[in-house]
Amino acid sequence: MAASYDKEENSDPTATLVRAGPGRVRLKLLILSGVEAGHSHSLDNGEYTVGKAPSCDIVLSDKTISRQHLKLQVRDEGVLAIDLDSRNGSFCEGMRFSQVELRPGNVITLGTTELKVVPEDTRERSMPLSTRDHFGALVGTSRKMREVFTLLERMAPGGSDVLIQGETGTGKELCAEALHQESRRGKGPFVIVDLAGIAPSLIESELFGHVKGAFTGAQGDRAGAFERASGGTVFLDEVGELPLELQPRLLRVLERRQVKRVGANDYRTVDMRVVAATHVDLEGAVKEGKFRRDLFHRLAVLRVTLPPLRERPEDIPLLIDTVLTRMNRPPSALSDQTRALLAQYPWPGNVRELRNVVEQVVNLGEEALPELPPLPGDEPRSGGHITHEMELPFKEAKERLIEGFERDYLKGLLERCEGNISRASREAGIDRVYLRKLLRKHGLEDRDGA
Repeated sequence: MAASYDKEENSDPTATLVRAGPGRVRLKLLILSGVEAGHSHSLDNGEYTVGKAPSCDIVLSDKTISRQHLKLQVRDEGVLAIDLDSRNGSFCEGMRFSQVELRPGNVITLGTTELKVVPEDTRERSMPLSTRDHFGALVGTSRKMREVFTLLERMAPGGSDVLIQGETGTGKELCAEALHQESRRGKGPFVIVDLAGIAPSLIESELFGHVKGAFTGAQGDRAGAFERASGGTVFLDEVGELPLELQPRLLRVLERRQVKRVGANDYRTVDMRVVAATHVDLEGAVKEGKFRRDLFHRLAVLRVTLPPLRERPEDIPLLIDTVLTRMNRPPSALSDQTRALLAQYPWPGNVRELRNVVEQVVNLGEEALPELPPLPGDEPRSGGHITHEMELPFKEAKERLIEGFERDYLKGLLERCEGNISRASREAGIDRVYLRKLLRKHGLEDRDGA
């Protein structure tokens, strides 16, 4: 099947496209522009019509294309694109064609819409789950956190820079410190630079250092964070706050491992790892022109996102016990009722807010527990809204809250133990007979194969 082009558009007989190589590489058609931009269509063996008619296999909303514009014949040996006498023509790599064999990477244009033939990613996308329940000071047994731990276990040994994303209070600094401690640089310094807490006029000096007389008040030479972290790690907290004019200098540090102190003429070579964190949507900041695209892509080569606490409520009991342990207090320091109340709250401030509330209640007494109403628009979990329970008589409200806590805890326990009752009994620290009794009580035994 030879490629051919309309003579009036291209008279060069040597203008041909390389056909797709042999094999059974699965392809898809990715829409690059137009209303459907970002959508894709798998190209299994067979024929596909492309156009704006609803009867087409691949429907495009572009008014400048014909109702039946193009036919794609997908075979093991490649993809043949045939123009169906369209009004405005079909183009591949800027050249009009009547039919052409496509290979991965080719871009075709129909009207004002661009489409690209690309290999389809058929790999298994699910992240394997770590067997750990903590990574440094981060704790959790939920699926989301065990996936995070898997990523961190893979990132820690290498020397590549890392970007940590997540809402305020999710533990980004703890994550950065754990990456440092479990890396080959763990015995080196861990230097924290809080870019949101430094006056903009001082950020340059804090990061890169300065020489004597560089500015008013510079009474001596001073090494910046990158130099001070030699052999260790620099943690750039809230990197999204870095002024735009300083971003090229950070990019040079990341790419060349060189810094120049304020007021100096020469660059110095530095040896450290950079871990950056932000709660800001950096991709959105790039689109708004507030963050350099090249710096974002350099920072985000390796990145991990810490999930908010509302997406892993099954971790709340473990987090509470962790806080109590660090306070040298027993689990009994909080009553079942208080635990049930804490397990129902969506925690907009995430783990930091939970920790603060637990410390407050332990130190001041449970009567100091602040009101924890559900946030507007939150879906009630299995225990129902707290405010609704509080309208009931004390005994009934307490029983319902404890039941909701038990049900949520048991569901999370079964999930992380994969239905293994013996393992669940050991992790929960309760007798197997009592555990089975609780599972039957909440209708979980049969469903989970316990």
